[in-house]
Amino acid sequence: MPSIAGGGPGRLFAAHRGVIWWLRRRQHPPFSSLAGGGCRGDAPHLPVLIVGAGPVGLVLSFLLTKFGIKCAVIEKNVEFTRHPRAHFINNRTMEIFRKLDGLAGDIERSQPPVDLWRKFVYCTSLSGSVLGSVDHMKPEDFDKVISPISVAHFSQYKLVDLLLKKLEAIGFQTCFPSEIGISTQDVELESKILMGHECTSLQQTDEGILVGTSVNNGERILERKLHCGILLGTDGARSTVRELAGISMEGERDLQKLVSVHFLSRDLGRYLSSQRPGMLFFVFNPGAIGVLVAHDLEHGEFVLQIPFYPPQQMFEEFGSKVCEQIIVKLVGWEPADVQVLDIKPWAMHAEVAEKYISCNNRVVLAGDAAHRFPPAGGFGMNTGVQDAHNLAWKLGLMLNGVASPSILQTYESERRPVAIFNTELSVENFKAAMSIPASLGLDPTVANSVHQVINRSLGSIIPRNVQKAVLEGLFSIGRAQVSDYILNEKNPIGSLRLARLRSILDEGKSLQLQFPAEDLGFCYEEGALVTEDCSQKTQKGVKLEHSERTSREYIPSAKVGLRLPHMLVRALPASSEGVFSTLDLVSMDKLEFVLIIAPLKESYEIARATLKVADEFKLSVKVCVMWPHGSDDVEVEESRYVLAPWTNYVNVEELPRVSGNSWWEMCRISRKNVILVRPDEHIAWRTEWDMVRDADSEVRGVFSRILCLNGHHV
Repeated sequence: MPSIAGGGPGRLFAAHRGVIWWLRRRQHPPFSSLAGGGCRGDAPHLPVLIVGAGPVGLVLSFLLTKFGIKCAVIEKNVEFTRHPRAHFINNRTMEIFRKLDGLAGDIERSQPPVDLWRKFVYCTSLSGSVLGSVDHMKPEDFDKVISPISVAHFSQYKLVDLLLKKLEAIGFQTCFPSEIGISTQDVELESKILMGHECTSLQQTDEGILVGTSVNNGERILERKLHCGILLGTDGARSTVRELAGISMEGERDLQKLVSVHFLSRDLGRYLSSQRPGMLFFVFNPGAIGVLVAHDLEHGEFVLQIPFYPPQQMFEEFGSKVCEQIIVKLVGWEPADVQVLDIKPWAMHAEVAEKYISCNNRVVLAGDAAHRFPPAGGFGMNTGVQDAHNLAWKLGLMLNGVASPSILQTYESERRPVAIFNTELSVENFKAAMSIPASLGLDPTVANSVHQVINRSLGSIIPRNVQKAVLEGLFSIGRAQVSDYILNEKNPIGSLRLARLRSILDEGKSLQLQFPAEDLGFCYEEGALVTEDCSQKTQKGVKLEHSERTSREYIPSAKVGLRLPHMLVRALPASSEGVFSTLDLVSMDKLEFVLIIAPLKESYEIARATLKVADEFKLSVKVCVMWPHGSDDVEVEESRYVLAPWTNYVNVEELPRVSGNSWWEMCRISRKNVILVRPDEHIAWRTEWDMVRDADSEVRGVFSRILCLNGHHV
């Protein structure tokens, strides 16, 4: 029998001995053997301190609290930003939000109607000629075939507001500097979000990390020390935690510099809602070029992205009046109520941190602190939330003494390849977006080349204002390519360019919004799981598998490392639960694995062994018996007798959408399989019952590898 734990039968027994060793030392703190340098003094201590109160940090704090882990959050800003930033929430993230006390439902009820944001529009002005448009929503997106929930369009600051309400409901409190005493001893740190606390230093101690913070309470700057066992850096693209930990970024920098203008105009919102609704508007005319993000047409909330080219063009030159003038040029008429709220510069990067974990497993990066993508495709925040989902259950098991500290290394081995791939996909999507202006004679690479030539040849000998005049003069000549004189069907050049643009849009080669295959189908090849051949999987293999995909279609599969496929099921015997998704078999309120089996004698034996071994490991496992459609209550009574004395099981009846296509057929496996699902809904192990000779030993080996006991880690 091939050993699923790898290395032959001897490895299984070695793993068993390792389990005994681990259980004996569980009374000791999980990090007692990791020496640091120095002591924490009188600084208050927390098991986990999170730096950064954006969506990723708040999701982590919510999950950790649900899993019984004490934590707090520090945020350098005194108040939460109202700049909309990210706005597209993909399927996988919405699935996670379903488990956060109904957060996904709150988003669905609060977001704009889908018909107001399903399209990308390409035009000469918001009131001028429409060059083309793309509808990114398909009928199957609403039928919820591949997922129990659809994508959403919801501004980041509104998401933060909802997350804060969810956290408040489970005991969290947001504290502002004026509300906090001079000494940190005056504050009970657990379940607090401490605003105005900037991380300034990190020092490794024998027990964790001593964090220096600077606090402005309105009267003076205070220095505070906080101590934690684990420090989570979720403090964004310019992460202080990453810098203090000495972790560098790898990839491409400064792909494009832009000015982001947040403004309100109900006039413009009403006009676009009735005339040409959309999420993104790509506007090209001789006066200006920009991308307008319609965050909420009903309330007239927008963000305009304008490319700019320093040092000839300086951010300081983009004041409110200048931005209003650009808005008018892009709109094509002057809305009476434009109100510029905020103007921010930003640079587009495509980078991933060289490592996610530092300081002997004490410092961990997540979200934009670990990866910076172009916004094309909306992968930034979504990847970060999925980082948090992957990390939280591992921290929970580790800090409860169930898993080895080395399980944190599997967070990096699983999530970093996903970030690398999403970086490449974002760059690819960004280039697809640039193909549209290029087809119109506005090739962005030419603009960048012109800018570089001016910097190299004129930068040191000609005053900046002259350089600016030269640059903007050349850009003005370039923008003439999209004048009405050239860009029309009667002009041979314009006609050819318009035909090329339509071809790009029709063939789906422009900027895309949804990526089902990558969103729901990303696979962990190594980590806290048991693959059929662990020794031959590499990070390169992950990239190869992704690059070989030729379709964006998601294909359900029960391969180890994938998210559990979605199918509607019904509890048996009939209960008040009604119909629910297979994803709902996994609880988000506690750390629990799920074993899915068919009602077969041999599979029941593996289920009994799993429940028995889980008790030894102090793990919670629920058995799900997947019954064929049409099974009756009498049949399912078998589970109660066979699984006794254990009661942590559920019988469910599959409800396939296609007649005759059972759960097992949808997963492309036989009913002989058993599937072990992790707390993050990814498949950790799968085998056929006739491949298992000694169920107890096999399951012990499986849990040893997942929990990284006895040296099983990546």
